[in-house]
Amino acid sequence: MRRFLLLPLLLVSTLACAEIPETDWLELMPKSDQKALEAMPEIDHNSPEAMGTFDSKGGLKQGKGLPAVMYSTKTVAGMNGKTIRLGGYPVPLETDAKGNSTLFFLVPYPGACIHVPPPPPNQLVLVRYPKGVKIDDIYTPLWVTGGLKIEKVSNDLADAAYALDAAKVRVVVEADL
Repeated sequence: MRRFLLLPLLLVSTLACAEIPETDWLELMPKSDQKALEAMPEIDHNSPEAMGTFDSKGGLKQGKGLPAVMYSTKTVAGMNGKTIRLGGYPVPLETDAKGNSTLFFLVPYPGACIHVPPPPPNQLVLVRYPKGVKIDDIYTPLWVTGGLKIEKVSNDLADAAYALDAAKVRVVVEADL
């Protein structure tokens, strides 16, 4: 009888250790925005940023004159409060005394902070991670797991439509792919 009681406990323990399935970035964007992006004309990448010259602020803010979907803060209500695992690239904002990043934007592709144009606000997630993570290279992909919130964030660097209180942050390794 005792053996039969242990089996469910082992199953629960094993499931608790398994990672949450990956959330696709497009799941953060309403279907109407996805369709608008698909129909969008080619974007001109000839800008001061593309040439390597930046204004004093630089960053992820959208320039003027892009299609409306590139400024979209429309969110997916069903994602609010959901625990997710999202892969992306960090744009560090704040560090602790040890040099670990405790606040950063997560973006869907590498170099988004220098790419023209940056992703729309509903494709940027502000990550709060009080434990901190060492970020040596913004081109190193991360897995971020935690509770997602619909939260409009705006600062000098970027506008985001989501924030995530991270429970776990780790570097993506080859075995993940």
